[in-house]
Amino acid sequence: MRKPMMAGNWKMNKTVVEAVGLAQAIRDSVAGVESVDRVICPAFVCLPAVQQAVQGSGVAVGAQTMHWAESGAYTGEVSAGMLQGLVEYVIIGHSERRQYFAETDETVNKKVHAALAAGLIPIVCVGESPAQNEAGETHRFVGGQVKAALAGLSGAQVQGLIIAYEPIWAIGTGRAATAQQAQEICGGTVRAAVAEAFGGAVAQATRILYGGSTNAKNIGEIMQQPDIDGALIGGASLQPDSYAAMVKTTAEVYR
Repeated sequence: MRKPMMAGNWKMNKTVVEAVGLAQAIRDSVAGVESVDRVICPAFVCLPAVQQAVQGSGVAVGAQTMHWAESGAYTGEVSAGMLQGLVEYVIIGHSERRQYFAETDETVNKKVHAALAAGLIPIVCVGESPAQNEAGETHRFVGGQVKAALAGLSGAQVQGLIIAYEPIWAIGTGRAATAQQAQEICGGTVRAAVAEAFGGAVAQATRILYGGSTNAKNIGEIMQQPDIDGALIGGASLQPDSYAAMVKTTAEVYR
């Protein structure tokens, strides 16, 4: 059985002091829930302090992005090597990065390779726009994103990373996909694309998250779907009680 994961993407929220307080509250709230991987992803400036706050607790830390180059004239960027020792995970290709910072399938792929080379675990994001969803292009577009992001990897590398399906029309809107819609894309599109490129065994071993207005009220039904292995959580991860409830509900589903 694939181990479930609740990954909180804090985005551009929380000062260092606030982030430490949130991390400590989450750490205490989910203590002992070992059946679920618990990951929090604060802003770069908060990483050292948050990593120290949760060290030894079982709560893992991730970064929200990274650059593919080892070093160079990339003002404002952070390399995978700079993240070593601070994080275990790194989110790559989030739709906000693609929309606002011109990330492409090509740069996402470069980042995935660089993250793996540095020993980090990528959480690779894919998802379609409202227009693509309404035009019936979800399967073609998301499947293409999956294959492009994983190009040049081995099967072993693929089954060690995470793929997060986040329909852009559901992010921050309060309009989550139904559990059945999420299952259809996570299984019939994302896992199917991995199977086509790397084989069924790799596809079955690869964890796939759903993201997009997930919360404590809908996570139970979402986690009952056979091809959904967790959630990439936005706003709900900024409230320790909400995040903890999602972790505990997931643990109950997987008992």
